[in-house]
Amino acid sequence: MSLLKTDDLNDSDRHEPKAFHSLKATVENCHWGYFSATKSPAITIKSGDIVHAEAITHHAGDAPELMMDESLKALWKGIPEDDRNPGVHLMTGPIFVEGAQPGDMLEVRYLAMKPRFSYGSNLAANWGHLYKEFGEKERVTIYRLDMASMQAHGHYAYDFKGKYEVPGTVTECPECAKEKTLNGVRVPVRPHLGTAGVAPDVSGRVSTIPPGKHGGNIDNWRIGAGATMYYPVQVEGGLFSIGDPHVSQGDGEISGTAIEASLDVTMQIILRKDFVFPSPLLETPDYFIVHGFDEDLNVAMKNASLDMLTLLNEHRGLSRDDAYSLMSICSDFTVTQVVDTVQGVHAKVPRSVFNSGEPDSE
Repeated sequence: MSLLKTDDLNDSDRHEPKAFHSLKATVENCHWGYFSATKSPAITIKSGDIVHAEAITHHAGDAPELMMDESLKALWKGIPEDDRNPGVHLMTGPIFVEGAQPGDMLEVRYLAMKPRFSYGSNLAANWGHLYKEFGEKERVTIYRLDMASMQAHGHYAYDFKGKYEVPGTVTECPECAKEKTLNGVRVPVRPHLGTAGVAPDVSGRVSTIPPGKHGGNIDNWRIGAGATMYYPVQVEGGLFSIGDPHVSQGDGEISGTAIEASLDVTMQIILRKDFVFPSPLLETPDYFIVHGFDEDLNVAMKNASLDMLTLLNEHRGLSRDDAYSLMSICSDFTVTQVVDTVQGVHAKVPRSVFNSGEPDSE
């Protein structure tokens, strides 16, 4: 079925909040490094319910004196290192949505994202794009967040000794050599989720590192407050989880990480049975955005192109020929990230081009 051909995919009047849920980041409510179709739900909700959830960065140990409190220390202690696999991200959930079945869509409206602490970490990692160019050195930069101005600035930096490989590494930086960093530089704070998605319909654990049709580690900084994501449901209940919270990231995420910082996330989750889409679809106030993934960047680009063609043809009512022309003249195709095993490309089309004037006269 097709989306309504109006300027909005959303229909607020049909989805008044039914109930509010609090989802704390506890050992019972978290899982580290994976999605799973057999993971027991942390909570069960109805379509339209609002969830306030704690999303915790797995990089809190880069500056534990600034980015961890007692509850996070308990979380680190409660999930052993040998249970943090095969990926690296600390996930909160899963959330079971009553009535959700394979073939449905979960509409997740991200209403608010608030940093838990006033600090975040960026790691120039061994999986970063220029790791070898820096002599295979890894470096941590700690940023301080000013939420009044919505800016971040460098607090201090240090070289990480060894190789950053254990999920949830605690670097013991109080004993390291700290350096001043980025004097006079300010960057915009844009809180968003690097990783969020439903459970794939496969047996066993699925790594949180590569993104895919289930969502996962998309690393698109536009997935923040005011945005809506649509995730294709693959197993009963959806089993939706969030993690890998960020406060700033550029397209590409070239060093391997963003400014990684824990967030309190408020979201409304709505079950949609009136349309389908082949991949995670993002709606912001200004754009419709589709995502393509593959180990080959050219294939990721083609996948994004084909899904944008689907969006314009099946859900906005354009012929395939017209959609192809429109894609070339006003859609922007951008590398989302190059550091998550598979490459990511996102394509955006302005919402303003639709229903923005009278039909052309002959």
